[in-house]
Amino acid sequence: MIATKAYAAYNPVTPLAPFDFDRRAVGPHDVQVEILYCGVCHSDLHQARDEWGGSIYPMVPGHEIVGKVVAVGSHVTKFKAGDLAGVGVMVDSCRVCDHCNQHLEQYCVEGMTGTYNGLERDGKTIAQGGYSTQIVTDERWVYSISPKLDLKGVAPLLCAGITTYSPLRFAGVTKGTKVAVAGLGGLGHLGVKFAAAFGAEVTMLSTSKSKEADAKQLGAHNFVLTTDKEQLKQYKGYFDVILNTVAANHSYDTYLNLLALNGKMIIVGIPPKASEVPAGKMLENRRSILGSMIGGTVETQEMLDFCAQHNIVADVELINMQDINEAYERMLKNDVKYRFVIDLASLK
Repeated sequence: MIATKAYAAYNPVTPLAPFDFDRRAVGPHDVQVEILYCGVCHSDLHQARDEWGGSIYPMVPGHEIVGKVVAVGSHVTKFKAGDLAGVGVMVDSCRVCDHCNQHLEQYCVEGMTGTYNGLERDGKTIAQGGYSTQIVTDERWVYSISPKLDLKGVAPLLCAGITTYSPLRFAGVTKGTKVAVAGLGGLGHLGVKFAAAFGAEVTMLSTSKSKEADAKQLGAHNFVLTTDKEQLKQYKGYFDVILNTVAANHSYDTYLNLLALNGKMIIVGIPPKASEVPAGKMLENRRSILGSMIGGTVETQEMLDFCAQHNIVADVELINMQDINEAYERMLKNDVKYRFVIDLASLK
């Protein structure tokens, strides 16, 4: 067993606090990673506070994990000690269903095994996440990271990055595609970077005029204030793809009206209440609404390799582990550009 220091939620209402536990010993197919940085995802807060239901305590959140390999099992072929590596939202799946065989493990028929807040495949061990000093994971769910990239900026790519990369790839975004990104936050800022790197014409859709300069600095070519009816008229039926990252309650009506013939709106944000879907807007221009959830193991590695080629990382604010509770409160106020990342050296 491997002694591990962490911060955990002990229940839904008290602040996260120090927690010591043991990781499993390194098995034949396992990779042990010393965690250097871990991104803070909004879903960490939701699950720590049991806002989605079914939370298991004590819970060590964190699924945007990067660090250095310190040990590998006898059958591991992709990693050796000293390599940079990452672990994302999944640490296992059934491995035998059609989806898993297509390396779409996030859609595993039996359900993927999340990095935390769930049971591992043995049905007994509680999976614990990246707000910790070590993690041991089967090499299928461990990713190679280029030393060219700023490692702390890589961490959010393991969730926010693949959550935006995958749907843009699925939608066939390429040079000349007219893409709009709705919402400029942890997801949206990476959506802008990816769409621009794919060669698309990128427009930021926002309710806040103050975000225009930031959006253009990130790579957006245009900015539309969605509270301005005149601007919306100019873009009616214009976009091929809208990447909707908005997690606040909103109607889809405004965005659907901006889609061109065969236009797609891809949902990656999860509002607390169900959104209205006007049937008339769907019929007009043969529009569609799609959902997308992270990406599989092969596509996640593809994304990280693409980021190395194009020097794409998240814009982050580095914090100590001891500041996580304050970071949660600031995150609720959207007071971060654009992702908190924990420096795990603060826990050692």
